[in-house]
Amino acid sequence: MKIALLGYGKMGKAVEKIAENRGHKVVLRLTKDVKDYNIRDADVAVDFSIPSAAYDNISNCLNNGVPVVSGTTGWLKDYDNITSLCRERDGAFIYASNFSLGVNILFEMNKKLASIMSGQNDYKVRLSEIHHQEKLDAPSGTAITLAEDIIANSQYSSWELNRSTSENSIPIQADRVKDVTGTHIIDYSSEMDSIKIYHEAFNRQGFALGAVIAAEWLRDKSGIFTMKDVLNIG
Repeated sequence: MKIALLGYGKMGKAVEKIAENRGHKVVLRLTKDVKDYNIRDADVAVDFSIPSAAYDNISNCLNNGVPVVSGTTGWLKDYDNITSLCRERDGAFIYASNFSLGVNILFEMNKKLASIMSGQNDYKVRLSEIHHQEKLDAPSGTAITLAEDIIANSQYSSWELNRSTSENSIPIQADRVKDVTGTHIIDYSSEMDSIKIYHEAFNRQGFALGAVIAAEWLRDKSGIFTMKDVLNIG
């Protein structure tokens, strides 16, 4: 399979290594300095770029019939436009805030716990996430997904960065620390005790492997999918 890497930072390089180890060929390493390329040379594209570039990268793929897997966060104000374009072009698209198998299991655990805790008014939920200092967006896309899944399965109606100003708002604490790949904690606390779900990524390999597996799965398909479809969970 021929893969285009849209963005060639730390995640792009991690995806490249795993893709080549699995027998695939990287035919494009797109950075801001690359101007002359043909996206149609690729069977599938993997986007780990930056928020300001993601929409154009994904649109270009869909307009040229190239399935695209995107793990870039911070661009989701344009998500509906991308899904509309995907349907219009009969394209194939997967967006995930996190491609790690462990995090996608965490997402399902989080939904279940939110449903169980709904109506338990003695407990208040808060989220915290820690990432490396190079991460541009805060809170992380994974933390936003966790918060939105809690909202969909409980009495909470919104989330806020750092401190919440309402009983119905979920606070998300976002810290940036050197040499931390990614940690997410869901914490339900009362005056008596606390219940926590914790996920810590030790390196980028889990994210990169998940993205390559998603690209392998997406090739020759059409539609809009999630990692739940790829991993057949939930």
